[in-house]
Amino acid sequence: MGDTGPCGPCTEIHFDRIGGRDVASCVNNDDPTVIEIWNLVFIQFNRESDGSLKSLPAKHVDTGMGFERLTSILQNKMSNYDTDIFMPIFEAIQQIYDTGFIEGPNGVFEVSNVQIYGGFVLHIGSFTGKTGRLIVGDKVICKVDYDRRKLIAPNHTCTHVKFCSKGNTRKQNTEVLGNHVDQKGSIVLPEKLRYDFSHGKPVKPEELRKIESIVNEQIRAELDVFSKETRLGDAKRINGLRAVFGEVYPDPVRVVSIGRKVEDLLEDPENQEWLSISAELCGGTHISNTREAKAFALLSEEGIAKGIRRVTAVTTDCAFKALDLASSLEQEVNEASNAEGSVLEQKVTSLNSRIEGAAIPSAKKADLKAKISVLQSQVIKAKKKIAEEHMKKATEVALQMAEGASSNGKAYCISLVDVGGDTAAIREAVVKVMEQKGMAVMVISKDDQVNKAFICAGVPEKDGKYKQLNVTEWLKKVLELISGKGGGGKGVLLRASFASHRKLLIFSDSLFQGSDVSRVEAAMEVAESFAAMKLT
Repeated sequence: MGDTGPCGPCTEIHFDRIGGRDVASCVNNDDPTVIEIWNLVFIQFNRESDGSLKSLPAKHVDTGMGFERLTSILQNKMSNYDTDIFMPIFEAIQQIYDTGFIEGPNGVFEVSNVQIYGGFVLHIGSFTGKTGRLIVGDKVICKVDYDRRKLIAPNHTCTHVKFCSKGNTRKQNTEVLGNHVDQKGSIVLPEKLRYDFSHGKPVKPEELRKIESIVNEQIRAELDVFSKETRLGDAKRINGLRAVFGEVYPDPVRVVSIGRKVEDLLEDPENQEWLSISAELCGGTHISNTREAKAFALLSEEGIAKGIRRVTAVTTDCAFKALDLASSLEQEVNEASNAEGSVLEQKVTSLNSRIEGAAIPSAKKADLKAKISVLQSQVIKAKKKIAEEHMKKATEVALQMAEGASSNGKAYCISLVDVGGDTAAIREAVVKVMEQKGMAVMVISKDDQVNKAFICAGVPEKDGKYKQLNVTEWLKKVLELISGKGGGGKGVLLRASFASHRKLLIFSDSLFQGSDVSRVEAAMEVAESFAAMKLT
C-alpha cells in the first residue's frame, strides 16, 4: 500500500531460492534469494495524510501475485530481467533504445524500436517508401539518430549523478536522505529521466532542493565522464561501485565513472575516496563531461508503492525552460500580491491552476504554492470584510428607508442599496426590515460592471392587510422593466420564521436579476406604484 489511502493487515508468501535453511531474518530485507511472490491485504482502513487510520464503510481483500518473480523462480533465474518476459527489454543499460535508419540496396528501413530477444538484436520498424526489402547478405549502412541520442545521453548521465546525491555516496547520501536509500529502477528518455528509489516517506521540498543543488554543482564542476570495459570481478571490488541489486551482469562489464578515470578506481579499488564519486556498471549512452547536461531540474516526486518513491527530472534546454517558467510564475505571484479585491482573487485563482500543472522544479512549485496560499488567505479575509461591510450598509439603508416610509404612513418600502451583486447582503436587508418593521419590502442593488440588477422582496404572510400584495406579481412587474428573468418562471421560496411569528417569503436571488441597470430607477417607481395600489 502507499503512504495514504486504503490499507490493512496483510499476509505474504515468500520463496527461498536456496532452500533448506531458516530465512526468517531475510524476509523483507532486500535479500535477492528470499523474495515475496504473493500477498493478501485485508483492506479495512483508510490511512490519512497525518498517518491516522479511519475505518472504511466497505471492507474487502486485495490479493496480488508477483508474476515476474514467479516466472524467475520457475525458470531458475536470479533476476526477473533474465526471464522470457523481459528478455526483449534489455534493465542494466537503463535507457531507451536508439532509433535511426538502415539503408540497403532495395530500400531504407526506418528503425522505431530495438529490443533483444533470444540473444538476437531485433530492429523493429518499417520501410520509408511504398516498397522495400532486406535480404540476407545485403550490405547496409546503419545510421543512428544522433540528435535524439544527444538528448538521451545527458539524462542518463544525470541519473548517475542524481543517484550519487541520494544513495551511492555515503557522505552526500547521509546529508540528504539517509543510508537506507537504494535504487529500485529507472528509465531514461529523450525528454526526461525517471528514477525510483527506496524511501519510506515523501521527500520534503527542502530535500529535493538540496538534491537538485548537488546535481547542478556537479554539472558546473565540469567533471569528465569515463567508461571502460573490465572483468566483472575486478569491477565489483571498487569501493562504492553501484550495481542494480540482484541483476546478472555479463563478463566483462562496462564501468562508467564521473570525475575520476576508471583505471584509477581499478588500480586502488578499496580507496575510501571512491565513495564520493559515481561509479556504476552501465552499458548506456553518456555525455563526455557533466557540463554538457547544462542544467538539471527535478520536476516531481511521488510514491508508487510501499516504501518506494519516484522522481522525474529534465536536463539541458528542458531544464532551462522549466527554470524560466518557474521564474516567470514567481514574478506573476509577486506582482499579484500588490493587487486587491476581485482582481487579486482572479489572479490567485488563475495562478493556482497554472502553477499546479506547470513543468517547473518541484521545490520551487512548493514555494509558489505556499505564496499562493498566503494570497488566498488574504482574499478570504478581504471577502469576509467586504461581506460584513455590505451586510451592514444594506441593512442600515433598508432600515432607514423603512423608518421613513413608516413615518409617512406607508406599509411598504423600496430600497436601492449599493452592494453590487452581494445577494447575501440584499437578502439580509430584506430579513431585517421584515423582522424589525413588519412591512413589505423590496431591496435592489446594481452591479454596473456586469450590467445586472439584483432584487429581493418579502411580504408578511400573517398580516391580513398584505393579502392583496402578492410577492410574485410584485417582482414580476419590476423584472419586466429591467429585462429580468426568473430562471424558467418558477422561483424557489425560502421561509424564515421570527419570534414575532411573522413569515418571510424570499425568492432565490439567482433566479431574479435584471440585465438592464439603466432602467432600475424606473423599475423602482413601478414597484412603488404597484405596492401603493395593492395596499391602498
